[in-house]
Amino acid sequence: MSNRKVRVGAVSYLNTKPLIYGFEKGMMSDRVELVMDYPSNIAQALLKNEIDIGLVPVAIIPELEEYHIVGSHCIGCDGEVASVALFSEVPLEQIKTVLLDYQSRTSVKLAQVLMKEFWKIDPEISNGAHNFRDQITGNTAAVVIGDRAMEQTNISTYRYDLGLAWKQFTGLPFVFAAWISNKKLALDFIHDFDAVNEYSLTQLDKIVEANTPASYDLKKYYTEFINYDLTENKKRGLNAFLKKIETAVVTP
Repeated sequence: MSNRKVRVGAVSYLNTKPLIYGFEKGMMSDRVELVMDYPSNIAQALLKNEIDIGLVPVAIIPELEEYHIVGSHCIGCDGEVASVALFSEVPLEQIKTVLLDYQSRTSVKLAQVLMKEFWKIDPEISNGAHNFRDQITGNTAAVVIGDRAMEQTNISTYRYDLGLAWKQFTGLPFVFAAWISNKKLALDFIHDFDAVNEYSLTQLDKIVEANTPASYDLKKYYTEFINYDLTENKKRGLNAFLKKIETAVVTP
């Protein structure tokens, strides 16, 4: 990769802070150029080789000509995740239309798998625009992710947590995003990169203090809902999901 910095893309959501805190504080700044955006944009940047490694939605893995899962950390859950859900004003069986969060890749495919195979509903699917949350009314529901999902929890009558539904459906944990590169990286870089992730996870109290919103308990979210270790069981959940989207559902 010559002598240039490794271009690292990450997501500007609160759930990524426990992995990227060290990078944001300047660790590895001599070797890393950090790029922040929302998930689908980071995914596109990795596909277009505009970055070398990204904390990207795992749903893009089949689209990459070459990919490597880097390190031992991810954004995952083993049950309820709290920040990825289908929101509605009516019960599941009454939903006629589902709007998909434009910021997401993995979550919208997960929702489509769950609607088809677990919830057994067949609503009309369409991509949400920037104001799509305003359209969650009547028989129109929406998949909402990230910080805005935490806000939506206090607004919508019904909330169907996608992490919990996947666990109920498969018995497996779920991986929403992982560090994925589109080329081989040096082993010493991967070692140091993973160490920054590990360090960042020790700084939860500082992260909570700097980012605490009024609407939910961030420390509880980090410690009870999100799992950051890419375990063998999570890899099984990831592989099961990738197999399902091979034959499943194409986002409109």
